[in-house]
Amino acid sequence: MAIDEGARRYLDPATLVKISRLEIVARLVVEGFVTGRHKSPYHGFSIEFAEHREYVPGDDLRHVDWKVYARSDRYYVKQYEEETNLRAYLVLDRSGSMRYGQAEGRVTKWLYGCYVSCALAYLMLHQQDSVGLFLFDEGLRSGAVQALSRPSHLNDIIKEIDGQRPGGRTALGPVFDQVAEAVKRKGLIIIVSDLLGELDEVLRGIRQLRHRGHEVMVFHVLDDDELRFPFESMTRFEGLEGLPPLVVHPPALRQAYLREVETWQRAIEQECRAERVDYCLLDTRTSLDVALTRFLANRASRRGR
Repeated sequence: MAIDEGARRYLDPATLVKISRLEIVARLVVEGFVTGRHKSPYHGFSIEFAEHREYVPGDDLRHVDWKVYARSDRYYVKQYEEETNLRAYLVLDRSGSMRYGQAEGRVTKWLYGCYVSCALAYLMLHQQDSVGLFLFDEGLRSGAVQALSRPSHLNDIIKEIDGQRPGGRTALGPVFDQVAEAVKRKGLIIIVSDLLGELDEVLRGIRQLRHRGHEVMVFHVLDDDELRFPFESMTRFEGLEGLPPLVVHPPALRQAYLREVETWQRAIEQECRAERVDYCLLDTRTSLDVALTRFLANRASRRGR
């Protein structure tokens, strides 16, 4: 698939090589036309023609474009916007807390989340699925990208992400409500966020998406500092979403802080498990190709359970 030069900084070739061997397959019943990868009770084509793709064994011969064959002596299938194995939406957090990690040599949570989102978009388009994008802070931002399956759509998604800068407060409950209202057809919702908000709102939002019939994946992006709290000397912490600065002696708070973070993270993970939501905790210092390959391989091994 052709990728614009400006988009290449979000797509690491090593990561793409590794994840291209894997698939994102719907484990639950979602709407979508079936060409062999996903099972679904829904059938039919939309009337909107999108593009051609090369014929592969198993394709319905009714959709071979014989006029193209007559000109080129090669078989191509007409593809329509509704001809998709899976319709997925990336829901990417661009709130102020995602700026954390701006020190030299570090990757911010925002940039790591962009890498995750672009790699997953590449993978789903590579397997001929349909992908869209929502960006959010307190609410869904303008610039949502509709779900399409054409290969060139990857550049549209990356262009929209590249034009964004993290900022603003987070309101996860209302955001998840808005996503549930915006996505009418059952599909796959992929949340990429640090989930720093009211725990009850996060859990309620996940339940809301599942109760609407969507399959949900959660990529919980946190900085290593947030997970280990390695600070030693007196430290001034700046609020990234309007909160006042706080000066503390980290060793005096470390154990209590780590207990709170573990309790919070475990509560989200357990709720996801209870709702049959795939959950992946991502430390920004972990190589993305390793993290995604491990997660997708484990997910594939659980398919159908």
